Amino acid sequence: MDEVLAPDAKQAINAARTFRDAHITPFADGIELRRETAISTLRLASQYGLLGLQVATTHGGGGLSAVATARVYEEIAEGCLPHAFSLEVHNNIASLVSRHATRAQQDRWLPRLLSGDAVAAFCLTEPSVGSDAAAIQCAADHSENDWVLNGEKAWVTNAAGADLFAVWAQTDVAAGWRGIAAFLVEREAKGLTVTDPYQLMGGHAMGTAGILLRDCRVRADGLISPPGEAFKVAMQGITSARIFVSAQCCGILKAGLERAISYASERKAFGRPVGSFQGLQWELVNVATQREAARLLAYRAAAAADKNLSATVEAAQAKKLQPPQRLAAW
Repeated sequence: MDEVLAPDAKQAINAARTFRDAHITPFADGIELRRETAISTLRLASQYGLLGLQVATTHGGGGLSAVATARVYEEIAEGCLPHAFSLEVHNNIASLVSRHATRAQQDRWLPRLLSGDAVAAFCLTEPSVGSDAAAIQCAADHSENDWVLNGEKAWVTNAAGADLFAVWAQTDVAAGWRGIAAFLVEREAKGLTVTDPYQLMGGHAMGTAGILLRDCRVRADGLISPPGEAFKVAMQGITSARIFVSAQCCGILKAGLERAISYASERKAFGRPVGSFQGLQWELVNVATQREAARLLAYRAAAAADKNLSATVEAAQAKKLQPPQRLAAW
């Protein structure tokens, strides 16, 4: 796959490997055991050109295709999937600003997002609203020249250390999804509170938390996507996220498979390595085969996105093919 990619894409993939090996793989276990967030590591990604992967080159970004971007995330996920997902969310918002923000908003935020000076978070999910994103209850009301936001967001990746929040809120309940708008809200905004990071079974590097919005005033120029457009922009972002998460799962599965093979070659039973037993060999081969199938689905979806085709079905199929649970035993 890499052989057909453009030189800039190959360079980004190599940068991802270097970043992973230097700043993620040696520390991922400790971060998880101590339940730490990894915002400082995310900021370091700017030194490797990884914070604006799909931002246009005219805006200082990498201008990478979806296929190349997926490869970057796959490489990073080999070291730690939560780190890769945290990076993906930040890149998602950087791309949002690059493609949909006003010139003033771009001038204000893109340099900070690309340099790592500002970490971004995506705020759509709410405690009482899961996959039905059109039913969000966070309200945005006009007040003179400003907007006032009231509501709560949950499962916000990067929230623990984010400097900028992209918040989707409802401006007109009667309009349904057409009433939803998106706003850029700074962490210091009065009325915005970030909850303590969630205590999870895993994935603490993502710094997942909730945010509370209580009469949070946002200037008129904080509107990044108006009603009628914002919901479609969010769905496009979710489709992209599904593609990239699929690639990340393939990355972490590769790391797990390599570890399992290494262990099976060292662990002995009945006088020989357990990896020499045919039953176990079948299990490992099944995992390797399913990983290859998952990769094909992931990159088929990415290729569809690069052709500006609707990749909704392809992305969902790619994300559905989860890594085999049997590997967890290793």
